[in-house]
Amino acid sequence: MAINRHIGFAAATLLLSALALGGCATSIADMPLVGTPADAPARPSEAGIYLPVHDLPPDRDAAAMAPAEQAQALRELAAARDRQASAAAKNSAAK
Repeated sequence: MAINRHIGFAAATLLLSALALGGCATSIADMPLVGTPADAPARPSEAGIYLPVHDLPPDRDAAAMAPAEQAQALRELAAARDRQASAAAKNSAAK
């Protein structure tokens, strides 16, 4: 019985150490014998360049939409909403 416990403990230790050391292994693509495919894009010369996420675009000189155009769009959206509500009411009344 004690021998089976020792074998199980040794197997578990070997498995855990293999998993721990596997995390330290290099990538397969970096191995010299395997390499990368011929159609793979070239790697950047500088690794780890971060995107400028805090850089904001410059403010606009003009408004995105004129107030008259904005009012027209709101009227069209309200009309579409009313048409859909009346069509839905007709369909629910017909059922």
